[in-house]
Amino acid sequence: MNEMIRVPQVRVISDSGDQLGILTVREALAAAREAELDLVEVAPEADPPVCRIMDFGRYKYQQSKKLSESRRKASTVEIKEVKFRPKTAEHDYQFKLRNILRFLGEKNKIKVSLTFRGREITHANLGQELMQRVIRDAAELGGPEQTPRLEGRSLVMILNPKQ
Repeated sequence: MNEMIRVPQVRVISDSGDQLGILTVREALAAAREAELDLVEVAPEADPPVCRIMDFGRYKYQQSKKLSESRRKASTVEIKEVKFRPKTAEHDYQFKLRNILRFLGEKNKIKVSLTFRGREITHANLGQELMQRVIRDAAELGGPEQTPRLEGRSLVMILNPKQ
């Protein structure tokens, strides 16, 4: 009955990146204590598991800094909405078109909606013509992500900015 007791072993990497080899967990902890740092398991699925001697608090701080930096560089796309009516006057149309062009210039998506009231729904073709006019007038800065479609009493379309 000569059974051998298996001592857990880990591959250890020093704080400078040098391989210290395969050590027992006790030896690895002693090496980390000697360097006044932490022993951190970085690859638990490896055989044997890989541990690194490092300052864990500093490591966590650097990770949070990288995460906040990447979030700051990420661009967020807002969806702005511009509402029309079938009887929108020319001046009002031009005013709303200026806003659409400004939003597209700021790289925002635009939801263009045209709401029908009462019997106006019988003239849905007027709404389609107005939406096509918006597409033509905004073609320089953006194009439709989704063509105009009727949702209840509203005609809705999404415009994407050009990259």
